[in-house]
Amino acid sequence: MLIAKQIMTRDPYTVTPETAVRDLAEKLTENNYSGAPVLDEGGALIGVVTVSDLIFQKKKLHLPTVFTLFDSVVTLGAPYEVDDQIKKMLGSTVSEIMSRDAITVDEDAQLEDIATIMSEQGRHFIPVVKDGLLAGVIDRSDVMKAIVKGA
Repeated sequence: MLIAKQIMTRDPYTVTPETAVRDLAEKLTENNYSGAPVLDEGGALIGVVTVSDLIFQKKKLHLPTVFTLFDSVVTLGAPYEVDDQIKKMLGSTVSEIMSRDAITVDEDAQLEDIATIMSEQGRHFIPVVKDGLLAGVIDRSDVMKAIVKGA
């Protein structure tokens, strides 16, 4: 069975939290990338930003249902979710649209484990780490190439 270090993309395109969303979008589009790891000043992985995060900026805003009951206003859904959505939709830098809860895999993670994460957790861009540092990335196309090769 193949492992992460055999199928990952090494030396991936990375961004910082200060990278402009416009620059990110252009780079992802020009190179057909599905995302980028976000690194802090010291090179530590702090999140990921993907094409899905860019698409999110163009979605319709979902407002929570509000009704009155006995002179009280009741909101179905958390009001902070609307604030988060608005911030992400209006974000102009990577820090405003990125996902901070990046799921990572070790270089020795097996293909079936990676496929399980992608399938069950809806993650299609996964940073690969070695000794806590970014070693590469795996996206859906990397997994598909491995499948086609008969792994």
